[in-house]
Amino acid sequence: MADPEGVSTYLVVDGENIDATLGNSVLGRRPNPEERPRWERVREFAEALWDQPVKGLFFLNASAGTLPMPFVQALLAMDYRPIPLSGAAGEKVVDIGIQRLLGALEDRPGDVLLLSHDGDFLPEIRRLLGTGRRVGLIGFREFVNAGFTELAEQGLRVYDLETDVRCFNTALPRVRIIPLEEFDPLAYL
Repeated sequence: MADPEGVSTYLVVDGENIDATLGNSVLGRRPNPEERPRWERVREFAEALWDQPVKGLFFLNASAGTLPMPFVQALLAMDYRPIPLSGAAGEKVVDIGIQRLLGALEDRPGDVLLLSHDGDFLPEIRRLLGTGRRVGLIGFREFVNAGFTELAEQGLRVYDLETDVRCFNTALPRVRIIPLEEFDPLAYL
């Protein structure tokens, strides 16, 4: 999809954070294949959201010196750009990489969608909100850092990974606040 004006949506995926939140906080165990996000749907959501091309940037921690090649190949096939970073033991390489990328985006045109729950990105997102672009956050609402909720008052758009993006093939066992207009009693019978 070509963009004549050069404006894109930068879809920045904190793969480590999304996987950890899904496994530890939502499921309480390692996700089964059918319980993992369908990353092509995330990309399709991003393209449709602001009706423009998407540059999918998927950050991975490769500090162990290996890559999950089947997953990397799948990301490439879905037109994501895997960004496998490595660093010293205990270094939050994915967070540092995303912080650097978000900082670099301040001087470039384009909108930003971040997939993460991590409050480490609050300063960068706050600065991006002041640049006249659209900025969004995708995650499980109940696990998103409270600082992002405050940024919603400044224009940050927050989207739920399951209910808004609809990237799962199965309903997740989440306990979340349900807006009354979304409540379907039949789902509980």
